[in-house]
Amino acid sequence: MPKLKVDGIEVEVPQGATVLQACEAAGKEIPRFCYHERLSIAGNCRMCLVEVKPGPPKPQASCALPAADNQEVFTTSPMVKHAREGIMEFLLINHPLDCPICDQGGECDLQDQAVAYGRGHSRFQENKRAVTEKYMGPIVKTIMTRCIQCTRCVRFAEEVSGVEEIGAIYRGENMQITSYLEKAVTSELSGNVVDLCPVGALTSKPYSFEARPWELKKTLTIDVMDAVGTNIRLDSRGRQVLRSLPRVNEDVNEEWATDKTRHAVDGLVRRRLDRPYVRRDGKLVPASWDEAFAVIAEVAKGAGDSVAAVAGDLVDCETMFAAKALLKDMGSSLLEGRQTGMDYDTSSLAAVNFNTTIAGIERADAILLVGTNLRWEASLVNTRIRKAIKRGAKVWAIGPETELTYKVEWLGNDLAVLGDLPEALTEAFGKAERPAVIVGGGALKGAHGAALGLVEKLGLIKDGWNGFNVLHMAASRMGGLMLGYAQKAGVSALYDAKLTFFLGADECDFTRFAGFKVYVGHHGDKGAAAADVVLPGASYAEKSGTYVNLEGRVQRGNRAVFAPGDAREDWTIFRALSETLGRPLPFDTMDELRAAMALDCPELANEGLLTFAWNPPSLDTKAEGVMEGYPIKDFYLTNAICRASPTMQRCSAELVHGEIVAEAAE
Repeated sequence: MPKLKVDGIEVEVPQGATVLQACEAAGKEIPRFCYHERLSIAGNCRMCLVEVKPGPPKPQASCALPAADNQEVFTTSPMVKHAREGIMEFLLINHPLDCPICDQGGECDLQDQAVAYGRGHSRFQENKRAVTEKYMGPIVKTIMTRCIQCTRCVRFAEEVSGVEEIGAIYRGENMQITSYLEKAVTSELSGNVVDLCPVGALTSKPYSFEARPWELKKTLTIDVMDAVGTNIRLDSRGRQVLRSLPRVNEDVNEEWATDKTRHAVDGLVRRRLDRPYVRRDGKLVPASWDEAFAVIAEVAKGAGDSVAAVAGDLVDCETMFAAKALLKDMGSSLLEGRQTGMDYDTSSLAAVNFNTTIAGIERADAILLVGTNLRWEASLVNTRIRKAIKRGAKVWAIGPETELTYKVEWLGNDLAVLGDLPEALTEAFGKAERPAVIVGGGALKGAHGAALGLVEKLGLIKDGWNGFNVLHMAASRMGGLMLGYAQKAGVSALYDAKLTFFLGADECDFTRFAGFKVYVGHHGDKGAAAADVVLPGASYAEKSGTYVNLEGRVQRGNRAVFAPGDAREDWTIFRALSETLGRPLPFDTMDELRAAMALDCPELANEGLLTFAWNPPSLDTKAEGVMEGYPIKDFYLTNAICRASPTMQRCSAELVHGEIVAEAAE
C-alpha cells in the first residue's frame, strides 16, 4: 500500500488508488467536474490539478495520477491556485450568465467552484459560442451552451445504464454532447444524468422553473415504485412534492434512481381521492366518514367472518397490520397481497427472498435469469448484473428475448428447459464459486418447485453464499408475506368473501369478487371505480411507514406532506372503523401500532437486513408452459400514481409505444 504525503500529512492508501483519493483520505477537498467515483476516469476537465514531487515542474491531474510511495502532494501551493484559476477561466469562456434563470442554481458545482477557486473577475471580452438545444426525451431538458464537456453523461450511459445513446460530436471548440440522432434517450435511468451534470446543461424537464432548492422541505423516505426499496429524498413546498431524488445507500441503490422513482411524483396531486364515497343507485356519491362507516358496519353484521383484505403493491406494513388486526377480531384470516393471481408457495420466506442481496449479486460469476425482465422489474438490480459481467460473470436467461443492455445467452421461453439445462450452463455453474439464479414473476407461479430444484442441481448454496433469488416487483410484497398476506390458493380464495377490503389494490380482477367491496386508497383508479365504498387514504409521501424490500431489508420512510382534503393515513382509517364495528383496535398512535406489530412479527421491529433460515418446501420440480411475455407490459404505468402522472404518461407514449410527441417552441 503506497504511503505519501499530502500537504505534510502522511497517508496510506490501497494499491491502485489515485492521488485525488489520497488527498481526500487526508481530508483535503479537491475540486472536480469530470471525475466521479462510480464512473471511469476521463481526466478532461483538469480542475483537480495538484503539484506533485518528484515530478515535472507543472501541475498534474490528480484524478488520473496513480498514488505512489514517497510522493509529496501540494493542494494549496501558488502554482496550484494559479492553475485552477486558469482552468476555471477556460471553463467559463463560453458558459452563459444564466445563473438567475438556471434550474441548477443553488446546487451547481460550477457555481460553487467558480466562487471557491476562480478569479474574482473575468478577462474575456470575445463573443461566446452558442450551441443549439438537443432533444433527449420527456425527462431531460438540455441547455447545451452551458455544457463544459465533462462527459459524465456519456460515461454513465455507456457504463451504468448500458444504453449508449449519448455521445460527443465534432472536435475541439466545436465539440457538442448530443443524443443519438437527437432522439429521446430510451434508458429507464436517464434522469440520473441530471444529478451527474456539474453545470446546468442537463436539468429535469418536469421540474423546470418549479422551485429553488432553498425553498424546499427535504424529507428522507423510501421509494415504492418497485421492490428494490430505493432510498430517496422528497423535496416539497407547501402540500405538494415537487421532486424525488436518490440518497446514497451502497447496499441498495448506490446513488441512482429510476425515472419512475424520480418523476412519478407529479401524479401525487392528480386524480386524488379526498373524501369518502358510497355507491348509491349504481353511482359513487360523496359521503361523510360516519355515513361510509355506517354502510360498512351494516354489511359487516351480515358478513360474519366472511371478510377478506387484499393488499396493493404500494402499501406499508403498518396499514397491512392494522387491517390484519381488524380481520382477526372479526374471525377471519383471509389475507392476500398477490393481487394479480400468483399462488407460489410461501411457507418458507427464504425460498421467496433475494438471498444473494442486491449488492451481493455483483460478486456472482454465473447467473441464470428465469422468467424475469430485470430491466423493467428491477432496473437497479440490472445495473448490478452489469457490474458482475465486468468482473467476468456470464449470464443465461429463460424467457422471451428482450434487450437487457448486456450480452445474454437465451435458452428459449419454454419453462421445461429448467428440467433439461444445456451442458455448457451446468459445466459453467459447476466451476463457478458464486453461482446465482434469479426467478421472476413470469416463472414463479408455474416453476417455483423447478427453480428450487436448481439449488442442488447447480450447487447454488456454498459456504457464506446463497445463490437462490426470487425477484419481487411490489414494494409491499415481502412485508405482506411476513405478515401472512398469502393464501395457499392465492387471491382466488378471497373471491367468495362477503366483505372485502382493498388496500390500494388496483390490479385485481374485480369482477371475480362477489361480495361488498371497500377500497382504501389514494387515487381514483381501477379499485375506486369498482368499489361500493371508497375511503380516501394517504400515499407513501403522506405517511410514515415500514417497507421490506426484495432482499428482506426492513426500511422506514417519513411523511413529507399531508394528504389532501378528508383523506387520512390508512392505519387510522382502520382504527376509526374498528370503533364503529364495536371491535376497537388496541393502539391509538403509530408507536403503539408498531409495538403491537413487533409482537406479531418481531422481524419488523428494527430496520436492517433480515436473514431467513434456509428451509425450502418440498415442491413438485416439474415445470411446463411457455412464457408469452413478462408481467410488466409498460414500465412507466405500473401503478395508480404512475397512471395519474403526466410525465409517466408521456414517457409511456413516446418510449414504449413509439408515439411522436410534438414540442412547442420555448
